[in-house]
Amino acid sequence: MCAPAFPRLLRGLAGFLLAVLVLAFAAPPAARAQSAADAAFARMATENFAEIEAAITELAATGSERAQPALEALTAGNLVYRQADRAVFIKLADGSFLDARTGAKVEAPSGTRAVRVNNRIRRALDAAMGSLTLMNPDPAKRLAAAESVFKSRDPSTLPALDAAIAKEADPRIKRALMQARAAVVILADGSSEAEKVAAVEIIGERGDQDALNLLGIASAKSSPIVKLAAETASTAIQRRLAMLSGLQNAWYGLSLGSVLLLAAIGLAITFGVMGVINMAHGEMVMLGAYTTFVVQEFLRTTYPGLFDWSLAMAIPLAFLVSGSVGVAIERGVIRYLYGRPLETLPATWGVSLILQQTVRSIFGANNREVGAPSFMSGAFDFYGLTITYGRLWIIVFGIVVFLALLFVLKATSFGLKMRAVTQNRRMASAMGIRTPWVDSLTFGLGSGIAGIAGVALSQIDNVSPNLGQSYIVDSFMVVVFGGVGNLWGTLVAALSLGIANKFLEPFAGAVLGKIALLVFIILFIQKRPRGLFALKGRAVEA
Repeated sequence: MCAPAFPRLLRGLAGFLLAVLVLAFAAPPAARAQSAADAAFARMATENFAEIEAAITELAATGSERAQPALEALTAGNLVYRQADRAVFIKLADGSFLDARTGAKVEAPSGTRAVRVNNRIRRALDAAMGSLTLMNPDPAKRLAAAESVFKSRDPSTLPALDAAIAKEADPRIKRALMQARAAVVILADGSSEAEKVAAVEIIGERGDQDALNLLGIASAKSSPIVKLAAETASTAIQRRLAMLSGLQNAWYGLSLGSVLLLAAIGLAITFGVMGVINMAHGEMVMLGAYTTFVVQEFLRTTYPGLFDWSLAMAIPLAFLVSGSVGVAIERGVIRYLYGRPLETLPATWGVSLILQQTVRSIFGANNREVGAPSFMSGAFDFYGLTITYGRLWIIVFGIVVFLALLFVLKATSFGLKMRAVTQNRRMASAMGIRTPWVDSLTFGLGSGIAGIAGVALSQIDNVSPNLGQSYIVDSFMVVVFGGVGNLWGTLVAALSLGIANKFLEPFAGAVLGKIALLVFIILFIQKRPRGLFALKGRAVEA
């Protein structure tokens, strides 16, 4: 009976000894990590910059949970040490102190000095913070950590990068981690030529200005083979950046063109139908912007939860306000000046001054803040292009307004009558169309659309009594260039002038670029007085 029991006893004893050994070797790493962290904190309590830099690297390598708060405090200038015992403390915003080693609150220590920081230490801090967050559960923080390491290029982060790359499942973050590792390898003295060439290829795929700068540094410090690879990759990046710059200018021009379209499309109608030079058109835009401000102020104070719907509510109200003012101007002033277009210019200019002063008396001369709904805030990256949601929605809005107006002109009775009056006023009157009624509603429609443009412009420009003056000249340029009264001409002219303006700005500047466009349009209308797309009709062609 004893013999069979003896092997069982040996196995039990062996298991016990194995468990003891496991526990004996499992506990020390945590203890060693804490001990290493304590040593790094003590090493940080000095005036020697080299010692502080080494302590930062050591502290990040320990993986201690107290490392990140201490490094963040050092970054903010809130890490202090006591000279007597080299204890390190974190100073909080309320003036209290934490023990950096334990995180426990302590009484305000005496005889402390701030841990000093210079540019080398800031770079070490960036690298250390990056390595600490490479394993963070939050993907955004991991991505930010990879970018931080890419910029710091600290060789001490290589082990952390390798571990993070091995565990990363997100392709976008993994690519950023590999680029960060390549940035470290390409400048590291211990890297082989083959490793550096492979790193050049990875950095070349990044293709941005940071990659171009890094390749320039690598080209100056490397062997001929690595230098050739870096120069080849730099040339490819420069071509890509030039193409992206052109596309970015085209996008900015498209967004500017959509703004010009919104501002000019109402003027194209009134100028085309009635031949009225309406200098108060910009004030209709301004009234629409102030209507948006009033709606937002009402929602802020009464129904703050509906703020994201403020623009949707402001659009019909801006149309009604500006359209009503436009009908009043037509009935009160302009109808007495038909057939005398030059006299409408000073008359409507006087009306614009009255409207500006009225708004200034009610709202004051200062700019008014108009907020952006949440869906119009922020931006996103599209293959290297930065696209803001605000501009994108304005382009979409401009297209919707254009198509809606086109539908009114082509598919409604009022649109048919308006086109008839545009092409031959006398014949339209002889056919029984009440041309004064068409004139009044057309002016109201054009003014209402200008008010809608004001809603959009309130998101990208200052809302002030002078808002409309910034767009009245550009609006007339668009209308004359595209063809008076032609909506398609207005669309093409607005987009063309917007894109041309953005491509001229980098070379000639904003002011000279606009002057160049104005000179071009003056020369153009000498050859084509009716614009790009002239209206057809007996009266028009006469």
